[in-house]
Amino acid sequence: MTATETAVTRRFGPLILLNLATLFSSTGNGIAIVVLPWLVLERTGRASDAAIVAGAATLPLLVSSLFAGTFVDLFGRRRTSMISDCLSALSAAAIPVIANTTGLTVTVLAVLAAIGAAFDPAGIAARESMLPAATKSAGWSLDRMNSLYEANYNVAYLVGPGIGGVLIATVGAVNTLWVTAVGFVLSVVTIAFLRLENAGRPDTSTRPTSIWHGTLEGLKFVWHNRLLRTIALVDMAVVALYMPVESVVFPVYFTELDKPAQLGSVLMALSIGGVVGALAYGPLAPFVSRRTLMVVAVTVLGAAMVAMAFLPPLWAILALALLQGLVFGPVGPIANYAMQTRSPEHMRGRVTGVMTSTAYAAGPLGYLLAGPLLDKWGIQPTFFVLAIPVLIIGLACFALPVLKELDDKVPVS
Repeated sequence: MTATETAVTRRFGPLILLNLATLFSSTGNGIAIVVLPWLVLERTGRASDAAIVAGAATLPLLVSSLFAGTFVDLFGRRRTSMISDCLSALSAAAIPVIANTTGLTVTVLAVLAAIGAAFDPAGIAARESMLPAATKSAGWSLDRMNSLYEANYNVAYLVGPGIGGVLIATVGAVNTLWVTAVGFVLSVVTIAFLRLENAGRPDTSTRPTSIWHGTLEGLKFVWHNRLLRTIALVDMAVVALYMPVESVVFPVYFTELDKPAQLGSVLMALSIGGVVGALAYGPLAPFVSRRTLMVVAVTVLGAAMVAMAFLPPLWAILALALLQGLVFGPVGPIANYAMQTRSPEHMRGRVTGVMTSTAYAAGPLGYLLAGPLLDKWGIQPTFFVLAIPVLIIGLACFALPVLKELDDKVPVS
């Protein structure tokens, strides 16, 4: 290898390895999203059992995401990422092992799904905490790196379920979990080769004294920072109102129409729009203010949801879904930028964990609202109840002066 090749590898190696690890780990999770409910339905045929397993894979995130960042700051970013994916790989591999020995039950699947999900937030927080150092190594801007990272993350959840569906049809649901485990193992191996500043064990003087104390420090820091607090609250409200549309309202609507393939096409349009929107953020960032992109994203999302609530023809729903993904794609990179520039180096894991936990908490809150409304009022009224507040939040964001701080030049500490 020539000196030039060595220099290029040192410069871009961390960027490539970090994104590869994220792709491997997130694709494994994307496959599991499809396989776990399929396994339950194969065995019992009861949707209620599938819901139990899905809930078991979701509820641990509410707690683990809150504490995940403290683990990162306590044990180190690189180590936490590797341990998290190792444990996720073991939980995924345990399912085919048990299936071929003692036999699977809904209870066992629910427990293993909960264990696997509980480890994910720590790995995500660890890798996101390493983004500024990888950006510095590559000589890129934070906006460019965040754009690539979020698009890569979205791609994983776009292709993962598709891979899972193909594998279920070819090798069976149980054996597909081996591929999920391999995805986590590949992430571990990739991070093992990663060398970055501040990715190792933190200095004793800056480490949190305990998991509980460190988490409280993270919560206090986010709450007392006006910009981070505002972004967290807006994100929480939007996620709580939007997620039920994607996960409850649309499935009920297309089930009543007996057209499940159309549901798949709408979700695909949302995902494709999200990938394109995230990728477009990097080139747009030097020319359009982050505040403008943020408030336009939430407002257009709300307007598109209101238009969808009229339940127009499929082509219009698809166009609106693609628009939603496009405009909301930059929000993730912008939120990352705010966290990276406002959090001290030694607290970056905790801040990332707290900010992420708000989104995880919002989803179940939205489901608790949407379910009873659907039963009482039906699809269209529920859709409007969820959509109109998002539009109001978007319009209110124009009047929030704190969002102007997104465009302040703040160095990464």
